[in-house]
Amino acid sequence: MTTRIEIDHRVRHPEKQGRPDNPIQRKPSWIRVKAPTNPVYHETHALMREKKLTTVCEEAACPNIGECWSQRHATMMIMGEICTRACSFCNVSTGLPAPLDADEPRRVAEAVAQLDLRHVVITSVDRDDVADGGAAHFASVINAVREAAPGVTIEILTPDFLRKPGALEVVVAARPDVFNHNLETVPRLYPSIRPGARYYQSLRLLDRVKQLDPSIFTKSGVMLGLGETKPEIGQVMDDLRIADVDFLTVGQYLQPTVKHAAVDRFVTPEEFDEIAATARAKGFLQVSSTPLTRSSYHADTDFAALRAARNKVLAV
Repeated sequence: MTTRIEIDHRVRHPEKQGRPDNPIQRKPSWIRVKAPTNPVYHETHALMREKKLTTVCEEAACPNIGECWSQRHATMMIMGEICTRACSFCNVSTGLPAPLDADEPRRVAEAVAQLDLRHVVITSVDRDDVADGGAAHFASVINAVREAAPGVTIEILTPDFLRKPGALEVVVAARPDVFNHNLETVPRLYPSIRPGARYYQSLRLLDRVKQLDPSIFTKSGVMLGLGETKPEIGQVMDDLRIADVDFLTVGQYLQPTVKHAAVDRFVTPEEFDEIAATARAKGFLQVSSTPLTRSSYHADTDFAALRAARNKVLAV
């Protein structure tokens, strides 16, 4: 008999159904999190439904959702809940998305104002079906948030805008405070982990942001536990520093379903600490490296530390 969870996986990831199953390993003690019970969590959930908004917290099955939503920190995912890419690590639904929703910028802005956020993270699915990859929509959301909540700082986590000339310039012109684009893994693993993307395109994207507007903080992240080696991680750090990226996040990859890439190993907290020390020595202004680190985890306090670190450098 077909179970409900099997039906959900088939609908959510139709392109992965032909892959062999990868058994999901039991998580070590340092990965496990408690189920959310805080009433504020439920208030945040209700607001997302009221505004008909999608969050990456839910779509990517983030382990930190209970903690973050209990502090009203929800990461908005714009341009729909269906992605045109099929990365083997990602839990977001894949397929042909619906047309862009012109009213979404208003609803996102209202939610940000209602949550009374100091710092908001806005991400999106990949929209290879749209001529500009959704760049103008990103800019509209940024502008709407600025109008509804003038004091909030805005962090965006964007697609790579592969083969979308001029798209990046549109987003940068809207002047987000932080421009994040994740490399996700080492270049050797791209064909199996991130097949629709190109490592050097992502690297060039981050480099180009700094060329267009050096005042914008840039940020990128990688996952560990996919089979990468320590020298490869070091090379990714060096590549990011050459692109003048300010902020590096490093977290543990967690396998969403049996049809996703298998976890090669669970990296210990001590190894994450070693990577953080190496990253700081290489010159990143801010580093977050823990098993549960995700792109938007503690983004508000990290942004304050990032800004303070830049001011300290400029004062020297």
